[in-house]
This record gives sequence, structure tokens and C-alpha cells, in this order.
Amino acid sequence: FAKLTPLHKERIVRALRANGHVVGFMGDGINDAPALRAADIGISVDSAVDIAKEAADIILLEKSLLVLIEGVVEGRTTFCNMLKYIRMTASSNFGNVLSVLVASAFLPFLPMLPLQLLVQNLLYDIGQTGIPFDNVDPELVTKPLKWNPADIGRFMLFFGPISSLFDIITFAVMWWVFDANTLAHQTLFQSGWFVVGLLTQTLVVHMVRTPKLPFVQSHAAAPLTVMTLAIMAIGLWLPLGPLAGYFKLQALPTAYYGWLLAILLGYCTLTTLMKRVYIRRYGWQ
Repeated sequence: FAKLTPLHKERIVRALRANGHVVGFMGDGINDAPALRAADIGISVDSAVDIAKEAADIILLEKSLLVLIEGVVEGRTTFCNMLKYIRMTASSNFGNVLSVLVASAFLPFLPMLPLQLLVQNLLYDIGQTGIPFDNVDPELVTKPLKWNPADIGRFMLFFGPISSLFDIITFAVMWWVFDANTLAHQTLFQSGWFVVGLLTQTLVVHMVRTPKLPFVQSHAAAPLTVMTLAIMAIGLWLPLGPLAGYFKLQALPTAYYGWLLAILLGYCTLTTLMKRVYIRRYGWQ
């Protein structure tokens, strides 16, 4: 288009938006103000007239459009990392609720004390403070991303029961293998589930942070990896350390750690396999 009036520019922008396009318009003059306001993203420069700068959403301070590309990539990266946390938290919490319901129906004692649950959630949340600094797979930021609440619900229902399955396996191991099936041994039972629950919740972010194979095809950023290892170490130490009595925990038998490793490997493997099924059915954003 050439020699357009301000009204023509605005009509073109609105027509493109009406046809489903996301429109960015760049201008620096008074005649560009209507189109700048009508666009999804109005772009102007620092040397533009005041009216154009007031109408714009973005004012470029550098003589380069590369800053826009960097901004888009950074925005998509932030969005992807936000989705990681929401997916992980929704599926993990859903699984925990199912586990507590199952355990409460059959156990003669609480599967975990309120104080233990609060400590577990606090450590879990601290461990996720590395997510904003995490890497994002390059192919995930090459296309526009949209927020779809239905995807979160579907993801939660798909992956939440996996967490519950391995919680129930933990219950069975503590009940039958370690005879933690009476009120006198409830601390042993609670300690066993406390450790498994914290470690699986901490590891799940690495399973759902990428559609690729975690730790092999896609690597988390150093802050997230360090936080994961730190929280897992604290979770393993608490039943052994001087604070164990305060949190009503106790040292676990040596044989428990073999079962713990098997449960963690099984959890990560099944989650990765189910992730492939999920991607084939619904895709991945």
C-alpha cells in the first residue's frame, strides 16, 4: 500500500485483525496514531512525535528491530516456564489428594501429619524457585503460544493418578515390607511417605518441563538442577538429622532406600512413557 490516509491505515489494521491475524504496526508520525491504537501491538521510536509515542505500546530506544525478536522470545520463554509450574503443581496436588483419600480410607492413623505436610509443601515450593530461570527448548518458542485452561485440566487428570499410583505402592511397601501397620509404627510409615512424596514432587518438574527425554535430550538450567538436588538432599536428611523428632520423623531402615530408588525410577519411567502418549493425543505447548 502507498499514499494511505490515516483512516485507510486504521481500516487495513482492523481488517487484518478481523481475519484472525495478530497485527503489529510501526509508525512515527501523527498520521500513524489511529493505526497504532488499532493494532495489537503499536510500535514507535524514541524520535517519533509525542502523539505517536502516546499511541504506541512499545517505543524502541535502539535503531534495530532485533529487540522486538528478543522480547518475543523472552515472553514466550516466560510463558513456557509458567506453564511448567502450573502443570506440575496441578498434577502433583491432584495426585496427593487422591493418595490422602485412599490412605485415609484404609489406615488406622493419618498417612502424614499436618506439620509434615506443611514442611513437605514448603520444601517443594522452595525447590521450584529455579523454574523462572530454566531453559526452554528452542522449538517451543518458534510459534505463538496460547493460554488454554482446558489443557491444564486434561494434563492434571492424565498425570495426577501416576503420582497416586506410586504413593499407593509406597503405602503397600511400608505396610507389608516394613510392618508399619500399627499406631506404634505410624511414625515410620509417615517418614517413608514423606521422603517419597517430596522426592517425586521435586523430580516431576524435570519430567514435564519438556516434551523431550529429560536429562538426555533436554537439560534443565543450573539453578533448577541445583535446587532439585538440594531439596532432595534435605528430604533424605530430615528423618536422620536433629530435627527429625521435632517433625515427628524417624530414621528409615537401610532396606528402605533400595525401595525408594526403585519407586523413583518407576515413577520417572512411567511418567515419561505417559508423556509420549499425551503428546501423540493432544500435542504439547
